[in-house]
Amino acid sequence: MKISVLSKKLWCVHKQLLLLLTPLLFLPLLLTLPEKEGKCLYVVILMATFWCTEALPLAVTAMLPVCLFPTLGILPAKTVCPQYFIETNFLFFSGLVMASSIEEWGLHRRIAMKVLSIVGVKPAWLILGMMITSSFLSMWLSNTATTAMMLPIANAILESLFGDLETLKQKCKSPEGHDSAVINGQTSLKLHSLPSEASEKQTLSMDGMDAVEHTDMRTTEEIRSESQYQLKVWKGFLICIPYAASIGGTATLTGTAPNLILIGQLKRLCFAKHDHRAQAEARAIALIKEDYRKLGPMNFAEGAISFFFILFAVLLFTRDPKFVPGWSVFFKKGYVSDAVTGVIIVSILFFFPSQKPSLSWWFDPQAVNTPYVPLLSWKKAQDSVPWNIILLLGGGFAMAKACE
Repeated sequence: MKISVLSKKLWCVHKQLLLLLTPLLFLPLLLTLPEKEGKCLYVVILMATFWCTEALPLAVTAMLPVCLFPTLGILPAKTVCPQYFIETNFLFFSGLVMASSIEEWGLHRRIAMKVLSIVGVKPAWLILGMMITSSFLSMWLSNTATTAMMLPIANAILESLFGDLETLKQKCKSPEGHDSAVINGQTSLKLHSLPSEASEKQTLSMDGMDAVEHTDMRTTEEIRSESQYQLKVWKGFLICIPYAASIGGTATLTGTAPNLILIGQLKRLCFAKHDHRAQAEARAIALIKEDYRKLGPMNFAEGAISFFFILFAVLLFTRDPKFVPGWSVFFKKGYVSDAVTGVIIVSILFFFPSQKPSLSWWFDPQAVNTPYVPLLSWKKAQDSVPWNIILLLGGGFAMAKACE
């Protein structure tokens, strides 16, 4: 059998081979190291290997401590299982629920349009603006919750600039789909800003509320090249958010170690200007401002979500800021934590009305009897929260507990 054929067959079953061979490969750890230390290291290496290779789904690997630690005599089940929903996970859950409520009422799109109108559409400034925002939020929220909250906003910004992601991917492979890219939301503009080639000949014009793409004299290769450039901007835009959250997290107790990738990111950003790109960016800014104007004034639900989000951040920061006494001094010492704050705020979202209450409604027999709709429903929260990530965090905490 040829080597190429054999390698393809091995690749088809590489995950199964990893599941079978990895436990056998590291089996000597159980025989050469002290009993408990060796067993713990054995499980840690297995989990690390399965996580890195995704031989098992990440959430399934995260649940391995529940079966391996008790059976190997490392930790009892009553010690392992509570690690999957400790205080930190509740804080993380609160941030995710808050993010789902922001997305539910479209507040993330309003924020996206405002950010775009302020920082412009140059990739360098967009990324810098998003990183500053993520870093600031991460000072008050956990890094993971901040990332989960910023991703809907980032996606709204990117869709406003480049259209649907799947359409953009198709254009990278098949430029014939060029004409099918449209902005999601309230505008019908075919927006192709931020070109990567100096031969850009596309023109955009605005006629009242609509903008129409008149001509596109570019070659097939130029369209593909521009689409690939935009896809790279998309990837960089999303990657910058967790990096910035790690940096901003150094200001809080719930943050992780700083990640100094920001310096390297800024050094690699391109600030080159071209006349054709400047013209396209100017038109894009005008259209973004028009999009923001079309959103109209902030409605009651958006205002309520904004208020609770700001309240969430303020309460997290003022609970125990260390340099001055926080509001936690009014409670029994050590009893109130950030998780308590988060659960209180998100619990309010499940019953706070999304429409402005009116006393006159009770006394007006002609008033429309619409059903009561809270800011957030449990179904929406259940669908939006990535429970597999909560299990993933729990598996990490269980591993840390065993190592300890």
